Amino acid sequence: MVDNPILNERYRLIEQIGSGGMAVLYRAEDLELGRTVAAKVLRPSLVGDPEFLVRFKREARAVANLSHPNIVTVHDVGQDGPSTHYIVMEYVPGQNLKQMIRAQGAFEVDTALAIVIEVCKGVGYAHRAGLIHCDLKPQNILITPDNRVKVTDFGIARAFTTAQAEADENQVEEVVWGSPHYFAPEQAAGEPPTPASDVYAIGVIMFELLTGELPFQGSDYQELALAHLRQEPPSILAYNPALPQELDRIIHKVLAKEPSARYRTADQLGRILQKYREQGQQPTGPFVVTPSTASPAPPYQDATP
Repeated sequence: MVDNPILNERYRLIEQIGSGGMAVLYRAEDLELGRTVAAKVLRPSLVGDPEFLVRFKREARAVANLSHPNIVTVHDVGQDGPSTHYIVMEYVPGQNLKQMIRAQGAFEVDTALAIVIEVCKGVGYAHRAGLIHCDLKPQNILITPDNRVKVTDFGIARAFTTAQAEADENQVEEVVWGSPHYFAPEQAAGEPPTPASDVYAIGVIMFELLTGELPFQGSDYQELALAHLRQEPPSILAYNPALPQELDRIIHKVLAKEPSARYRTADQLGRILQKYREQGQQPTGPFVVTPSTASPAPPYQDATP
């Protein structure tokens, strides 16, 4: 718990509900508006590190400008004293997708597709707004009790126009790694990410949903990076021969080593999956994802070569 359980005399921290290398997440009460919120508080040990402060503030700026049913809403960002920096977000009850995979293993095909299509809607909206998530993984996908899908933790998201400018100028001092089981080969190589990097991560998540396993394994960070760079992904049919061959082909394309060989954005992948689902699949399980409805997003500004 932070020293002051009430941030700026407004947000009362109730209980810790999560933690990561950069911050601790609390369920909190907004005393001014009388609502439950989630407060992400930067670890005090990192406050003296300008790089971490930049990343933390970048998350707030990036997500505060996004308004979509499949993205966790940021309400406020602030500082309470010299060592307490925080972001206040929409509180989402329920489980994250990793917890659900651990509990039940592989998902039914239609349920997996329904979840991934909703993820594509949220991430696709971010792509059209000029942002890359850079750290998509099941832990950052929340499922509410009424089966709504929410993408969270844009902690290292950055404008891909900036990422491309860095590439053009050969500026590699800031490398976006993401999480090693899910990052794209270009991220493993230390290259700037593109929207296709998020598409790759969604492909890994889809593989895990359908098989209960990850496509690449390694005993440490370096082995995982080399696996993403060099190893061909296994077929989902090797884990379950009853899975559709067309879906196997889609996942193989999404997990291509070269970004140009994948679908370029999450929107494009989502449309492919939706078309496949409508043409060839029927619901196969009791879990029914509640589809989002959203107003039109900003026009897509393609900064990739």
